[in-house]
Amino acid sequence: MSFAVKEIFLTLQGEGINAGRRAVFLRFAGCNLWSGREEDRAIAQCTFCDTDFVGLDGEEGGRYELGALVAKVSALWGDIGDDRLIVMTGGEPMLQVTDALVDALHGAGFEVAMETNGTLPAAPGIDWLTVSPKAGTEVVQRSGQELKLVWPQKGIDPEAFRGWAFDHFLIQPMDGAGRDAWRAEALRYVMEHPGWRLSVQTHKMLGIP
Repeated sequence: MSFAVKEIFLTLQGEGINAGRRAVFLRFAGCNLWSGREEDRAIAQCTFCDTDFVGLDGEEGGRYELGALVAKVSALWGDIGDDRLIVMTGGEPMLQVTDALVDALHGAGFEVAMETNGTLPAAPGIDWLTVSPKAGTEVVQRSGQELKLVWPQKGIDPEAFRGWAFDHFLIQPMDGAGRDAWRAEALRYVMEHPGWRLSVQTHKMLGIP
């Protein structure tokens, strides 16, 4: 099998509990909740995505066989051997992630993280799983390390997730024209519900990918 990859790059994790940590990001092309085309956004199951996951034309994008993909990830990390982290994202990575890929990344010394919408079961062996539920979708992956809820979303009650098996529950203000009001709402919610933490997109503040 070959993997359709939008981009691969070395950066800092910008969101969640691991914010500020050096990581290789592996962004797979494609998603099951939106085509990625603007003309389809209004009828998509996820209407607020701010990521380009269409095509293979990003940095180091293309079609990769398993060995070549792991080699590229390792080359981007470089010779620094300690605390290797890869973050698999999309789009929706579980459309492509396989057990063999996870095993090969472990074999290359990486801690394997993944960011998913949770509508597909996660591959076993993921070390750090972040699930970001979208309103109106059926989330089948109800366990992991982080549940990250983008705020606001109509029709979602954050407290409905508190019984799910996650170590951390995060509220992340949506980006866009209403960001100031959304940040204020998220701050207020976290202050009133201390079981939640605030997550912000620090990579956008720093101007890094």
